[in-house]
Amino acid sequence: MKLAKIILFTSLIALTGLMTAPATVQAQDMKIGFVDPRAVLDRMPEMRAVQQRLQNFFERKQSELTQKERELQTEIELYQQKVGVISEQARQNEEERLGELDAEFRQMQNQAEQELQQQRAQLMSPLLNQIQEAINNVASSKGIDYVLNTTTSGGDVIILYVSEEVQSEYDITDAVMADLGI
Repeated sequence: MKLAKIILFTSLIALTGLMTAPATVQAQDMKIGFVDPRAVLDRMPEMRAVQQRLQNFFERKQSELTQKERELQTEIELYQQKVGVISEQARQNEEERLGELDAEFRQMQNQAEQELQQQRAQLMSPLLNQIQEAINNVASSKGIDYVLNTTTSGGDVIILYVSEEVQSEYDITDAVMADLGI
């Protein structure tokens, strides 16, 4: 009985070793590259035009918001001038109206932010698609299985250290730029 347990245990260990061996061999054959899409994006000539269009859009929305804010401020000042001489009912009505104007202004701010984000996504999408296509081309031509982004969308660094030897072989940022013609 004891001998049977030892044989079973030994067989399980051997089987586990055989099962993990192919995974280890496959992992060793895997090629992983990395790219800094932000650096690629910053070097794209089209990016300047996108930034200018976004700046113009932002300035137009900012101007509309500033005008609305001035109107709201003027209404508040007028209310403050007459608050002492109007009836309680008129005061409540005026405060309710001012509250509605303030809510409209805040809604306008939120809508402007959403429109700016939508505009940015719409303008950036073709550029990001071009970068992705170039990454795919370079990875395919170099036989790379996985490509990692060096930073998060917020700009935080993901890859903290890369030796010069590894960087020169697996950083495909320059190759992606070359594929894009920049």
